[in-house]
Amino acid sequence: MPKTETPTIDSAAASFKLDLKESKIHRWGVFAAEPIPAKRKNIEYTGERISRREIKKRAGKKLNYIFTIDSYWAKDGMVGGSGAQYVNHSCDPNVQAIVRSGRIFYHAKRDIKKGEELLIDYHFDADVDKVKCFCGAKTCRGTINDLRE
Repeated sequence: MPKTETPTIDSAAASFKLDLKESKIHRWGVFAAEPIPAKRKNIEYTGERISRREIKKRAGKKLNYIFTIDSYWAKDGMVGGSGAQYVNHSCDPNVQAIVRSGRIFYHAKRDIKKGEELLIDYHFDADVDKVKCFCGAKTCRGTINDLRE
């Protein structure tokens, strides 16, 4: 996506009104444009379905939006993404991912207020290069990687 193009939310993939705007955590963020009740689906993470081999090719880019579905498949949000790829990481997330039949759905872990940024724990593997975390949560572990693995 060119730097001058502003990303958008695919309203067909969103169950609530969501806004994309600059985030203090990283680049773009997804924000609730209306209250979202706990346990409700808020958006589906869409993108090109790619194999393990293709994941290795694309994952080395500085910016990538690859969500691993299982040990073989992933979705690349840079190609056909719904906007969910811009949900930033937090060590204290308000959203969780649920994978069903190869599809990825983001659900609210708790009530989310209008204007609040949607945040998910990326759970990067402990055995890959450490990625510094900028979430600012009181419980921040300092890295996006899940060190409990």
